[in-house]
Amino acid sequence: MAQNQLAAEKSPYLQQHADNPVQWYAWGKEAFEAAKQQDKPILLSIGYATCHWCHVMAHESFEDEEVAKLMNDTFINIKVDREERPDIDNTYMTVCQMMTGSGGWPLTIFMTPEKKPFYAATYIPKRGRQGRPGMMELIPWLKNLWDENRKKIHRSADEIANVFQKSNAQKPGGALDENILKKAFHQFKQQFDRQHGGFGDSPKFPSPHNLMFLLRLWKQSGDDQALVMVEQTLEAMRCGGVYDHVGFGFHRYSTDARWLLPHFEKMLYDQAMLMMAYTEGWQATGNKLFKQTVDEIATYLFRDLQDKSGGFYSAEDADSEGEEGKFYVWSTDEIRNLLPVAEAELFIEVFNLEQEGNFKEEATGQRVGKNIPHLQKSLGELAEEREMEPETLREKLESIRQTLFKEREKRVRPFLDDKILTDWNGLAIAALAKAGKVLGNQEYIDRAEQAFQFISEKLQKEDGSLLHRYRDGDAAIDGHVDDYAFLVWGLLELYEATFKTNYLQEAIRLNEILLEQFWDEENGGFYFTAHDSEELLGRKKEAYDGALPSGNSVAMLNLVQLGRITANTDLEEKAEQIGRLFSNQLSEAPTGFGQMLQAVGFGLGESYEIVIAGKRNSDDTEQLLKEVSAHFIPNKVVILNDPKEDAIHTLAPYTKQQNMKEDKATAYVCRNYSCEQPVTEADEMAELLKET
Repeated sequence: MAQNQLAAEKSPYLQQHADNPVQWYAWGKEAFEAAKQQDKPILLSIGYATCHWCHVMAHESFEDEEVAKLMNDTFINIKVDREERPDIDNTYMTVCQMMTGSGGWPLTIFMTPEKKPFYAATYIPKRGRQGRPGMMELIPWLKNLWDENRKKIHRSADEIANVFQKSNAQKPGGALDENILKKAFHQFKQQFDRQHGGFGDSPKFPSPHNLMFLLRLWKQSGDDQALVMVEQTLEAMRCGGVYDHVGFGFHRYSTDARWLLPHFEKMLYDQAMLMMAYTEGWQATGNKLFKQTVDEIATYLFRDLQDKSGGFYSAEDADSEGEEGKFYVWSTDEIRNLLPVAEAELFIEVFNLEQEGNFKEEATGQRVGKNIPHLQKSLGELAEEREMEPETLREKLESIRQTLFKEREKRVRPFLDDKILTDWNGLAIAALAKAGKVLGNQEYIDRAEQAFQFISEKLQKEDGSLLHRYRDGDAAIDGHVDDYAFLVWGLLELYEATFKTNYLQEAIRLNEILLEQFWDEENGGFYFTAHDSEELLGRKKEAYDGALPSGNSVAMLNLVQLGRITANTDLEEKAEQIGRLFSNQLSEAPTGFGQMLQAVGFGLGESYEIVIAGKRNSDDTEQLLKEVSAHFIPNKVVILNDPKEDAIHTLAPYTKQQNMKEDKATAYVCRNYSCEQPVTEADEMAELLKET
């Protein structure tokens, strides 16, 4: 079979389209020059390898000879992997939202050879239905417009480009204060689903950064309602069908309010962010289910997403054998054929399987005799109903799970997107380091270190700057703000988990590159792309914390922490500038900025700087560090001042004066810019860490 130009690309998503009859180009000079030479408009199609509706449109249109001929005759066709080129995706998704009021993937943009869009859509069927034009009708209409009314197209494209550029011209507002935190809390309370957990109706996204904000607000304010919302949501997600009860890990999001029917793709960033939320949830509540969930996410990550060289892959698809969710669902007959009678009935009852199935196909709404395992009661309630000890029931269910897992492994697996992204790996490093430190699990810390080692060896250029994507021996694409911000976050967590000074040095170095190459000196805030990056319609600054936290939000918290660690107030001032730049947006819709609100809360509320002066790995030093990790104190920085190491004195000069007392490990605790007398006993330090 003849292949198009995508066959030479490294992106798994682009390679999926290499056999299409569409004459696809990758984004690049060749495509735009061809459009100018052939006097054709451009069809830009943006998606990702594990996107269900991208597969649907590909099968319906891009694999279809009739549609492909129309596309090839009319356009220069460009394919973009949004995970490889988030800068392109961010730009044209904003355009789509401006033009249509909504967005999503696949994203379909029709534009001039100068990259200026004039028509935008998401999924387009082959033929029109339900008032939505199809490719067979839309393409001839656009061709006629291009041939007969070119001036109108260029006028419209220029207007769209101008509106886009104006939308990026934020002007700073006032400084943020405690009122924004209160307003956000009030809105979260209004949006909270008291019956099912989570916020709003459907679809429901995990949005772990919102839960982490609420945990911090609970810690600062003592308002138990914040904790109740977090605990109920974490329990509901873990019990729902959005969690993979057989193989572990979370699916993308829930299409219903009950957390039952997910979109089945599994993303690295969701695992990382949820691991952090469950780690902090366990720290705050002691709920054993949360610790179990952290351990199970780690099992999934190490088994299915970590490359043997240390880096983490991006995602697993929702589809297998052309059907969404097929890999994950079960019929009651399958369960009964696999397991002895008593075990089969136990699993069917506990995980709420039904003969006609509880899984409705999203497209048709029909039950198909398949089930998504999910829990409607806690292990304790289920054990009590059966007059069993909870541990006995847990062991029985674990034995059944292992049997089902082995059977499921025989099925055709969903597609694995095995590209390794710097930004998402930064989140995984942060999550594993945090979990390893809090749970006392050295393997998690080791795996985080392996992932960073991979990034530093494979995704750093000779000048020390970052690249974004690695796959199949090829590292490419200059790093974006997320690559730097997320990796600095990972390094800060790695430092607190290991107290190896080189991680802190690297965090400071990468943060300096971020400031040098991405910072807006006029208005503050970080652009998504570096100063010397490819020109699109204009440079954007992202602040909204959606499925992923934004680079500005993560960088803002990094700046506060690095400012406290190094006593460099310039960094904290830059964090405050970010807050002012986006203050109007935060005031309008604070619940859309859960990650940024954490940074705001750190700057405004009670916070700690803790220096432990002691010999690394000595018992008394370990005791003090263990005491710090035992408490949920999110707004803190911790530094180890080992008398055998001088490097920390260069990074944080004030630590020179904070030495061991009487040859014992000594804790120096400062709270709200006021320092206490040094102490050498863990219980004395615990008293200093209690709220006043």
